[in-house]
Amino acid sequence: MKRAVVALDLPGVSPGLPPTAKPEIVWVKPGELLIDATYQRDLSEQSIRLIRRIVEGWDWRRFKPPVTARTEQGLEVIDGQHTAIAAQTHGGIGEIPVVVVQAEAQVDRAQAFIGHNRDRLGITAVQMHAAAVAAGDEEALRVARICEAADVTVMRIPPAGGVYKLRTTIAVAAVRALVAAEEEADATWILRSLADANLAPVTAAHIRALQHLVTAEEFAEVDRDALVRAIQLAPGKLAEQEAKEHAAVHRVPVWRGLAAVWFKAARKLGRRAMPRAEDPARVPASGLVDVPAWVPDELVEQFCNIAAAEGEEIAAAKVRKLKREGQPV
Repeated sequence: MKRAVVALDLPGVSPGLPPTAKPEIVWVKPGELLIDATYQRDLSEQSIRLIRRIVEGWDWRRFKPPVTARTEQGLEVIDGQHTAIAAQTHGGIGEIPVVVVQAEAQVDRAQAFIGHNRDRLGITAVQMHAAAVAAGDEEALRVARICEAADVTVMRIPPAGGVYKLRTTIAVAAVRALVAAEEEADATWILRSLADANLAPVTAAHIRALQHLVTAEEFAEVDRDALVRAIQLAPGKLAEQEAKEHAAVHRVPVWRGLAAVWFKAARKLGRRAMPRAEDPARVPASGLVDVPAWVPDELVEQFCNIAAAEGEEIAAAKVRKLKREGQPV
């Protein structure tokens, strides 16, 4: 049974007036279309898989015309770059129909891109952020300014193989929340401190943990310099593992566990150089033991005693075993 398209009764809704003239539909060669990387998404592995599927199963019945706008250089794709690239890749598609709308300025085209993609599941927060920057969104520009000041790069897609470079992040939602909650100087300091600690990438957990430590009243007395040094000295993977263990035991988010690990390490920095046992036969010339930040407070003395007798590597191994199994060293 078929039904006609009928108007809905929408109380309280006033029809909007179109800000531009009606669009037109034209046929163009897909290779003549342009893509502005300022606000358009980079091609991820998922994008390439999608283009492959379109090429292999090209079907005009499933075709959705790309939305474009005229620029001085030519027609620029606002929405539908995968379709356009697939048509060009296919080799047997001479022309495709496109919808041409009025959007002379780049900011207008970027805003149109956001409008097309805001509710799509395939668009990530990082890609939307890049488009928002191009569209002149105030909040996005502030985030970009603070990231630049902190020398942190917001990546558009995860790197191949998951190997991140230093001073990068894809946690744009966490950065936006940080920028919205803190003064610009504090937000910059937090991001720069995490980047200076060689965390790759700077994650949402890192951001929330450090923000908590420098803003929560319970940590008001923590020394920022000691905190930054503690983060720099703490082995990244080990700190994250301890954070997960703390989170599981105390039933808190992992970022809270990470904050606890870093706070403990910062407190311990004042006692990192401790005298060895007084037995002259076991005291080296330095007379000091460097207690790693990950050693719990209650095991510092045992670490020092074992290190004095058997060396710091063996002490570290035994204390890790004690932490893991809960057995006497």
